[in-house]
Amino acid sequence: MNILKKFYQNTRRPEGIGGRVMLSMMNAGHNANAIWGLSQIEIAPEDEILDIGCGGGRNIAHLLRRAPAGRVYGVDYSPESVEKSKRVNKAEIIRGRADVKQASVSSLPFEDGKFDIATAFETIYFWPDLLHDFMEVRRVIKEGGIFFICNEASRPEGNEKWTKMIDLSIYTKEDLSRILLKAGFRSISCHEHPNGKWLCVAARKPNAAEGNCRPCSKKHIHRIE
Repeated sequence: MNILKKFYQNTRRPEGIGGRVMLSMMNAGHNANAIWGLSQIEIAPEDEILDIGCGGGRNIAHLLRRAPAGRVYGVDYSPESVEKSKRVNKAEIIRGRADVKQASVSSLPFEDGKFDIATAFETIYFWPDLLHDFMEVRRVIKEGGIFFICNEASRPEGNEKWTKMIDLSIYTKEDLSRILLKAGFRSISCHEHPNGKWLCVAARKPNAAEGNCRPCSKKHIHRIE
């Protein structure tokens, strides 16, 4: 593995000095995408939120500001990411408004139906089993709650360099809608940024009595395409 490829592998699982550098780069480089994505979803002040693949912790900070009476949890399977997220959000962790745990999306350390919203920014590219992992996310969301995905890449075409270098999977909105439906989500909404690359998708966990798709009753993505 050449030096450049080894460094960019830190986007998958940050480790060591290279991982710490990458986390700082991701906090800065992905911030515009995250802010755009968050503008597409309603967050109530008291919401309980889970940020999956929290990386350097900047999105936890954004979510805490959007839910001033709520609580935000972060999980990441990289110890470097967990430590960075804890440093970035130290004050809110001390206040009891935030918590960060080392964990895999495939086995989340939370009880069923805990969260109003679960978010995944720039991370599903690396999830090992998308259907299983979406079902695990669904498990920890409350009935009527939202799973929100935000990606900077929405088409494999044109991204071949990165898929080879980092070994990631890029999903279209059609891919994500199909797998989310199979995982038991409903009211799926997609929005693509005018730049033609960024994509956010919101899906709702239905109430137990629901059958077919129904309009989202509490939170929704603002624009649907």
